[in-house]
Amino acid sequence: MRVLVTGGAGFLGRKLIAALLAGRPELPPVQGIVSLDRVAPGLADPRVSSLTGDLGDAALLAEAVAGADLIWHLAAAVSAECEADLDLGLAVNLQGTLDLLQAVRAAGRRPRLVFASSLAAYGGSLPETVDDDTPITPDGSYGTQKAVGELLVKDFGRRGLLDGRSLRLPTVVVRPGKPNRAASGFASGILREPLAGQAARCPVDPGMRMAIVSPRQAVEGLCRAAALPGAAFGPGRAMNQPGLTVSVAEMIEALRRVAGDAAVRLIEMAPDPAVEALVSSWPQGVTSQRALAAGLAPDADMAAVLAASLDDLRA
Repeated sequence: MRVLVTGGAGFLGRKLIAALLAGRPELPPVQGIVSLDRVAPGLADPRVSSLTGDLGDAALLAEAVAGADLIWHLAAAVSAECEADLDLGLAVNLQGTLDLLQAVRAAGRRPRLVFASSLAAYGGSLPETVDDDTPITPDGSYGTQKAVGELLVKDFGRRGLLDGRSLRLPTVVVRPGKPNRAASGFASGILREPLAGQAARCPVDPGMRMAIVSPRQAVEGLCRAAALPGAAFGPGRAMNQPGLTVSVAEMIEALRRVAGDAAVRLIEMAPDPAVEALVSSWPQGVTSQRALAAGLAPDADMAAVLAASLDDLRA
């Protein structure tokens, strides 16, 4: 099996590639992986090759999709970036996704394609817990671009141009590395930075509840999404990654139990109405009968999320 991962140098892309190199029982063995990103993923394995550049480069995309049996489309501009710069979000998340699909169409191989969507595709008046068939009515530009991406993947699949499916990811906690411009990035920052002895800012009310998933479970979901038959995703060719619902206060309390009061004191409460409005428009609870039927479960609890993340951060 030959694989393409767009956004392969991102933290989730690198973890996905590492999991594929180690071998996944539900997937065929990997002969080669191409990472398409602005930088190389930095993984020393002869099976991994890197193409560096933008999704808008037609020649680069044609090279990237050539020979690919399975594609994970992870590359994206993040939520707060898209709110601050509409043109950026449209270029990367909307046009970039369309350009990728058109490159697949031109190659004529009909690969399987997993689109990393987001719970931000939901919005409006939401139930306490959304499921796969809750209508997607996003309230932000990022969520809108992800929703359109889902529809494009479905339509290209309907036309027999690829075998497409979308997985809606909750907020991934704890993201390693430096803070990014995701509106939900604070959920990682209030844990990651204090654990490293650094200050962090919390822009939302501690009572806010969020649906989260650990990086390990996110990779698990992406791998299983690739292995499932298309019919498992229902008529919309989309399913939710099951998430754990916790409040920000519960995240902070989990930090206290692991690292003590000194770590918690490094968190500054710094309300940001724009961030709170955007994040609070996303689902607080999420489930997926389709994913659960496929054996994909949420993280057990916040302690398990933090323990797994600590292991990953140490590694």
